[in-house]
Amino acid sequence: MGVVLTLRVDADTVSRTRLSPSPASESMAWLKLTAASGRHPVFGDPGPLARASLAHPDVALLADLLPRNGDTYTPDLLTPQPGTGGRRRDLLDEQIAQIEAAAQDDLENQVFTYTRTHWSRPLRDTTRRIAESGRMQRRLANGLARFWRDTLSDGWPELRSIIDQDIAHRATAIATHGVGRMLGTLHPDIEWAGDAVTIAKPWDGEIDVIGRDLVLAPSVLSWPDVIIQVDTPGQFVLYHPAQRVGAGRGQRAGSIAQVVGNARAALLADLETARSTAELATRIGYAPGTVSYHLSALHRAGLVTKVRAGRSVLYRRTAQAASLLEEAHIAH
Repeated sequence: MGVVLTLRVDADTVSRTRLSPSPASESMAWLKLTAASGRHPVFGDPGPLARASLAHPDVALLADLLPRNGDTYTPDLLTPQPGTGGRRRDLLDEQIAQIEAAAQDDLENQVFTYTRTHWSRPLRDTTRRIAESGRMQRRLANGLARFWRDTLSDGWPELRSIIDQDIAHRATAIATHGVGRMLGTLHPDIEWAGDAVTIAKPWDGEIDVIGRDLVLAPSVLSWPDVIIQVDTPGQFVLYHPAQRVGAGRGQRAGSIAQVVGNARAALLADLETARSTAELATRIGYAPGTVSYHLSALHRAGLVTKVRAGRSVLYRRTAQAASLLEEAHIAH
């Protein structure tokens, strides 16, 4: 394999291996692309909803802790090891809670020491002061929750479907061939050596992960990268590209690339004519509060306009929104 990073494991590690989605990791991948004005190789532009979310100070703080200009290190505290929540929403809630509960020593070690070692740019003074104040954990947790609500929550079922299919495939491989054999089929850069997982990286190294949980997290929005996470004590996560993401460029791109999702797409489709929140709720079948929430996000992103007409506020989609709907129609 050439230059490799070796993750030394034992039978205990293998016995504690599990597969799980990581909503926080998917969010960070999408936020990184958004902040860098980048495009996903398959899903394209993160879209106006994601860019509008960056205006929130807590989302901007979160983005300031992500690598840029060729750097690769992301503080592990931003993507906590997925827990074992029984309901799908529990996974994100647990990760947000872990960010907020991060120990100050761990935060300063990752934000100050590791970024200084791995980044080509210095940490901004304002970001440093927030970290030193002890308020950073709460603001980062709020930033993740806000970015998720603004950009990924409505489109998550489609992303989760891709991830669940990969997990089902890996589970079948474990049942048929065992954990070790499955580990060796995650990605061409990953091999199973009997007592270690080896990963092709630009550097040599060895990390002892004996006795830790091994969480395998299929990744969609950081596809096609292989990412390891070992800096938070007691946590070991290996992110690998989910199957089928690159099979047929543009699959599902219409809805996912713009992260509009079904609810917002339905609203935009019905806003060729100006309508009120109450009228939309009746026509679409959503609660007025839900419609209002989605309209607010769409307005911040410049996808709808609003004007007051008497005692009502009327919304109408913009030319940009019409263009996104047309792209989605063509992609499907």
